[in-house]
Amino acid sequence: MKKVEAIIKPFKLDDVKEALAKVGVDLLTVSKVQGFGRQEGHNELYRGVEYVVTSLPRIKIEMVLENAKARQVVEVLRRAAKTGKLGDGKVSMTPVDEVVRIRTGEHSIEAL
Repeated sequence: MKKVEAIIKPFKLDDVKEALAKVGVDLLTVSKVQGFGRQEGHNELYRGVEYVVTSLPRIKIEMVLENAKARQVVEVLRRAAKTGKLGDGKVSMTPVDEVVRIRTGEHSIEAL
């Protein structure tokens, strides 16, 4: 099993969810996060004082998948979240040793 995580721009969430649904992925965790990277933020004006905003709003999507589906999902995420501009985000994939469904006690693939 693999855990796939993506950090994307907030306005791309609906596109990503739609693309994932088309390949049969409908179980995911979505979190509002903030971060910074090469995009470096921007200047804002608040009560007449200018300041630099370095932490930008992003969406973090997490899901645990069977190995066979994980590579496909990484590519789906990449295509659906892409704007072609700086700050599009990242997708990562890491191995998962075990998953347990709390309610039933099912393990591994059955727990997904």
